[in-house]
Amino acid sequence: MKAMILAAGMGTRLEPLTSKIPKALVPVRGTPMLQHVILKIKAAGFTNVTINIHHFGEQIIDFLASKNNFGLNIDISDERNYLLDTGGGIKHASRFLDGDEPFLVHNVDIISDVDLMAMYKSHISSNALVTLLVSQRRSARQLLFDKDEHLCGWRNNETGEVKSFFRDINLSDYTEYAFGGIHVISPEIFRFMEEWTGKFSIIDFYLSVCFQKPVRIYMQDKVRIIDAGKIDGLKEAKLWLAQLKNSTRMT
Repeated sequence: MKAMILAAGMGTRLEPLTSKIPKALVPVRGTPMLQHVILKIKAAGFTNVTINIHHFGEQIIDFLASKNNFGLNIDISDERNYLLDTGGGIKHASRFLDGDEPFLVHNVDIISDVDLMAMYKSHISSNALVTLLVSQRRSARQLLFDKDEHLCGWRNNETGEVKSFFRDINLSDYTEYAFGGIHVISPEIFRFMEEWTGKFSIIDFYLSVCFQKPVRIYMQDKVRIIDAGKIDGLKEAKLWLAQLKNSTRMT
């Protein structure tokens, strides 16, 4: 099974921690974010992993070599010359991800206890183009879903900006969820991406195609999803992992 880790970001929300190292290698309780995500993906059964790189990308390459790629088949999607954002990054890595089976995409700064295999199987049983991990946590930017739990729009609750393919969208008809930084994608997506070039956001892309092919939600009960790509989130992740370690010792 194939997975991609989005690790090319500049890590500006974690400055000054990212002034000399990439965000992917910022430690969370002594272990780089990237290692946390790789081990979680590996434990779920994914064996072929693509990692995109940009900011201090050579450090990520050296880190993976020092760990013998964690026993996985790892490909590097090199964006060191030009950062392509999330959508452009996924398209750029299509030579590694395209094929006959869906692939998982995981932000490098997401620390969670999500059951990735359950999510993957849920996607396979659907007819969706994409399955998005979401939760009802507070977030400035919220995705809008209809009664069938299909993506229909996006709203910035700080600015009031709304994006949707559908005209005159009535916000009261939709449920808002925060995106959790993990998605399962059918390879058919690359056909829809043919006219998209260069740098672009994957959420903007989803909003442009969701009227043609379902982009659906996935939720798990009592799941913990932490965005460790910002200082407060990094502190929260460290505390949570410490609590998990202590609870394991007690049992």
